[in-house]
Amino acid sequence: MTELIVKILLAYLLGSVSGSLLLGKLKKVDIRKHGSGNAGATNAFRMQGPWFGLAVVFIDIAKGVLAVGWIPVLPFSTVTLTVPVDVLVLACGFAAVLGHCFPIWHGFRGGKGAATAVGTLFIIESWLLIPVVITWLLVLITTGYVGLATVLASFSLVPVAWYIGDMNLLIYVSAIALFLLYTHRSNMRNLRKGTENQFQTKRLFSRKDR
Repeated sequence: MTELIVKILLAYLLGSVSGSLLLGKLKKVDIRKHGSGNAGATNAFRMQGPWFGLAVVFIDIAKGVLAVGWIPVLPFSTVTLTVPVDVLVLACGFAAVLGHCFPIWHGFRGGKGAATAVGTLFIIESWLLIPVVITWLLVLITTGYVGLATVLASFSLVPVAWYIGDMNLLIYVSAIALFLLYTHRSNMRNLRKGTENQFQTKRLFSRKDR
């Protein structure tokens, strides 16, 4: 049990390293003071440009990859782990996502967790990214709403996990989906009010002068 707690804590601390805030220090800018006020990749992309945004995405995905691919296998003690390895992997994955959203290094004000969650899925079951990417692109292209695309993409994994019958995976993707819905709650409110920002790709499919 001690190993489980320690590794979950390590995963959380790793997740707390924010890509946008780390790179922002190099540019002497706090991304949380601009745009939506969020420390995630979408706001970084909008406020600081594509290269900054892509670098943020890379760092945030890498955190998820390391949290589930490296931390669970770190040597800890000669005592056999009483918790199944797959449970430890999923617990570390969720801890990293939690750390990204509520980073202890940055006053518990982080991003919304999507990129880090993608990183965890890349190691847990990389093929799960197929329905995620397809759903995300379809929703983004047809509506232009990044937040909505992200939430629906996360929920697309729930029926997939249920179909393959992996209960631990089902619990994990359900928890991630619900958590991303929570972190995107402001986007959902703005959607209802009609004030949510649309990604410009939407315009490519809605032009009347073609």
